[in-house]
Amino acid sequence: MTVVRYEPWALLNRLRRELDDSFEPAVRDASWTPAVDIHEEAKQFVVHADLPGVKPTDIEITAEKGVLSLRGVRNFEQKSDDGHYSRVERVNGKFVRTFTLPENVATDQINAKFKDGVLELTIPKIAKVEARRIEVQAA
Repeated sequence: MTVVRYEPWALLNRLRRELDDSFEPAVRDASWTPAVDIHEEAKQFVVHADLPGVKPTDIEITAEKGVLSLRGVRNFEQKSDDGHYSRVERVNGKFVRTFTLPENVATDQINAKFKDGVLELTIPKIAKVEARRIEVQAA
């Protein structure tokens, strides 16, 4: 009788890899995902992203075509006298997070602050443009 090792998450992990492969290369190459909280206030949205070990100069924020993107890299210098680790849990490498922005935000006024490993973005709201009916006149 052959013992078959059961991996309960194997199918889910395979599905995740397949989905990751269908996205853009930058997203596919991301090696970790920072935790993000988004809070809506009356006049703005506030985004907090946990980026411990990331330098502010290694963070790129873009907002275009209704999409907010956070990209960057975290590098730890892992040193060991004998070159052997018993356990390594801190993840190095690139990260990418993208979010769809609502239509009523001023992307040209987004403000970013970085303190104690937490990135804070404030995204001001603007008055929503109401749809209007355009009357067609006979020529």
